[in-house]
Amino acid sequence: MQRRQFLKTAAAGAAAPIVLSSSFAQQDHAPNPRIKELTGRIRPVTAEHRRARIEKAQRLMSEAGMDALLCEGGVTLGYYTGASWGRSERLFAMLLPRVGEPAYIAPKFEEARAREQVGTARLLTWEEDQSPYDRIRTLLQDTGAASGTLGIEESTRSFVTERLRKEIPGVTLTSGTPVTAGCRAVKTAEEIELMQIADDITAEVFKSSLSSLHEGLTEKEFGATITKLFAEFGVSGGALVLFGEASAYPHGSEKVHTLKEGDIVLIDGGCSVGGYSSDITRTTVFGTPTDKMKEVWRIVRNAQSAGLAAAKPGVPAEQIDAAARKVIVDAGYGPDYKYFTHRLGHGIGLEGHEWYYLVRGNTRPELAGETHSNEPGIYIPGEFGIRLEDEMLITPDGAKLLLPQAPSLEQIF
Repeated sequence: MQRRQFLKTAAAGAAAPIVLSSSFAQQDHAPNPRIKELTGRIRPVTAEHRRARIEKAQRLMSEAGMDALLCEGGVTLGYYTGASWGRSERLFAMLLPRVGEPAYIAPKFEEARAREQVGTARLLTWEEDQSPYDRIRTLLQDTGAASGTLGIEESTRSFVTERLRKEIPGVTLTSGTPVTAGCRAVKTAEEIELMQIADDITAEVFKSSLSSLHEGLTEKEFGATITKLFAEFGVSGGALVLFGEASAYPHGSEKVHTLKEGDIVLIDGGCSVGGYSSDITRTTVFGTPTDKMKEVWRIVRNAQSAGLAAAKPGVPAEQIDAAARKVIVDAGYGPDYKYFTHRLGHGIGLEGHEWYYLVRGNTRPELAGETHSNEPGIYIPGEFGIRLEDEMLITPDGAKLLLPQAPSLEQIF
């Protein structure tokens, strides 16, 4: 499975520490005993939650001087409305005015399906030989925004933006990101709980998967085992799996690698609960680790701890990256990006990667409720790589990881 193919979710169970060696053969296993417990914690996002999201968006629109916000089908549309609509050459969109209720446009032949999605909300349709942008103009006129400022959700396709600019020349187009990221980046307690469940499931799946490691296993075969374990919990999920030298490349290589005694095993993946993603990386070894492997693992864990300690509200995102990077560079794995080749982290929520990034140059101060990956790594070409990744929540007085840190190279949870 490719690095960022995170899918859908439900639950998993506890496993004792597993010491790995080539004597382990693939084996049948009983269903995880924590399935019922974890799935029982899932509470879907309610209409009340979505109402609060729209109200927050409208407050942010006022602060940004925005008269309306346009969203195509996709993740952000679902975030505000619960509607699920794929994208095609035929435009389906929501227009959210700064004051008032969301309204929608849809192809006429899709009216019945659109009505199922939007309920009693205002819905304007357009025939195949008509322009959907005429309907958007009507909605803007009705809210007094035809010559105002229209925020465009950042994933909106360029042809939509160009047609808006051409067919509604009186409106000023601007980025909708201050509103969409302003809402989605700061998670509510309900969102954080869904992410916590996704993390808990991922931990159980990764633990359970280790007993299937055996000499001669391919990365693809082990990845398939992990996917099946997620499926046993009623969820779709998966992982990037890297063995041996392949772990020295953060997203792997095109070569086929088979497992042998003494290989590093890197597992990076997750699932999605109620739409909210997990993204966890654990690195272990099949057999007996070398002293160098153990030392590199210790440095990476210390870097993760340094990033965690630096993270708190008001701290610029780049300082969190710098704190973790300093540990790695000071330990001799520098300078700069030489061995720790990527940023410390990304935002995570409805998407595996979203706002905001823990990277040099991002001077934006952190806010309580934001969630990021905290994933330092050291990658030594021709030898091995070590990465540890956990989800990190910014709290009012600091930060915390949603899972306990890995105890050791040999014991990943």
